[in-house]
Amino acid sequence: MTGSENVSSRKLIESFKYALEGIEYCLKTQRNMRLHLVIAAVVVAVCVFLQISSMEFIMVIISISLVFICELINTAVEKAVDTATKEYDPVAKIAKDVAAGAVLVAAINSVAVGILILQRYL
Repeated sequence: MTGSENVSSRKLIESFKYALEGIEYCLKTQRNMRLHLVIAAVVVAVCVFLQISSMEFIMVIISISLVFICELINTAVEKAVDTATKEYDPVAKIAKDVAAGAVLVAAINSVAVGILILQRYL
């Protein structure tokens, strides 16, 4: 391994470490993220128990991932806005509300996908 490959490998490993720290922060500080995780675990367990098809399982996993992604982005937006302004700012409120709205849309989508897939099995 050359010196530049070694540096690249270390940077890649560091970037994964930072990403995992971000996920860990979100799980430790965001009640809704923990709630999403518990619900996701239950849904995945039900899907495994019911032996849904691979394609259906992929759709469930994508829906769950979308909720997690939106929750992570929402947390990042909230923290960035809180850092940028300490006073009430209507534009800051819009940024936070829109990010929270993305989580809501993803969660509604996830519920709809779950209902549409699992209703055949239950």
